[in-house]
Amino acid sequence: MKQVHRHFIIHKPYGFLSQFITNQALGRKKLLGELHEFPEGTMSIGRLDATSEGLLLLTTDGKVSAHVTSRKIEKEYYVQVDGIITQQAIEKLKRGVEISVEGKNYTTQPGKAFLIDDPNFIARTKKIRDDRHGPSTWASIIIREGKFRQVRKMTAAVGFPTLRLMRVRIGEIVLDGLEAGGVKEVVSLT
Repeated sequence: MKQVHRHFIIHKPYGFLSQFITNQALGRKKLLGELHEFPEGTMSIGRLDATSEGLLLLTTDGKVSAHVTSRKIEKEYYVQVDGIITQQAIEKLKRGVEISVEGKNYTTQPGKAFLIDDPNFIARTKKIRDDRHGPSTWASIIIREGKFRQVRKMTAAVGFPTLRLMRVRIGEIVLDGLEAGGVKEVVSLT
């Protein structure tokens, strides 16, 4: 009998780890299993660090996971950065920038980047900062790779550290109004 796999779209809230178990002994970590009753064998496709939010795909099918994390699929992030990001910085993000990956220099692949209006996301559970600390701007960054904390490292490399990061799209799948902590089961992720 053929195994029937299950697939989920979730809006990972701030403060949650993109996993179901943790070996970390430091403090109480919030895990994905607290958001929904997922079937055994469910895995996250890619990750978002605890301070990042947004679209996360889950599946019981490892083949789907390998396809989605490949360089064939675009991942789009909305980033709120410290300061008024310049067009010169946007152009550098498009071409690729040098970041550190596992202690070695790495130049990111070319991607897409552009300024966006404030997307007016619902306020995070932990306040980012207030206006006394200066202005911030939003940009969209679209990449096909996913090194550890890559988008944060990219914006820092061009002089505009990330204050808030929200993944809004993976391939053709979008958050589409799913609220933080929301889970939606779907027939397919491809």
